Amino acid sequence: MPSKLDVSRFITDTFRSVWALEVLCFLRRNGERGISPGELIAGLRGSDLVVSQSVDALLTAGLVVVEQDGSVRYRPVSAELEQLVDDTAALYAKSPDAVRRLIVAAANPGVAAFADAFRLRKD
Repeated sequence: MPSKLDVSRFITDTFRSVWALEVLCFLRRNGERGISPGELIAGLRGSDLVVSQSVDALLTAGLVVVEQDGSVRYRPVSAELEQLVDDTAALYAKSPDAVRRLIVAAANPGVAAFADAFRLRKD
């Protein structure tokens, strides 16, 4: 079973946007059924660009496959990746804001540093 640090690293290394995580969770909930890009767009209420970029990132990460008909299916390349996805989905369900902050901070390290500059600290 992956540690909390392993899950955090997986999140920061894999997801460049919260949209990618939302696409993965949507596909995971639909199990072995292939989902068309149109269904993804409608189901997530996202744009074609956001969904296609997310699918490309998930494909590169080895978390989904694209079938010959263009449908996308959740299929991690290993049991270890599947366990990390399960733990990530559980954490996202329990603490969505914490997961979102991890993704945003990893994608925009300058923004996190800027925000930290305004924190009040006791000396």
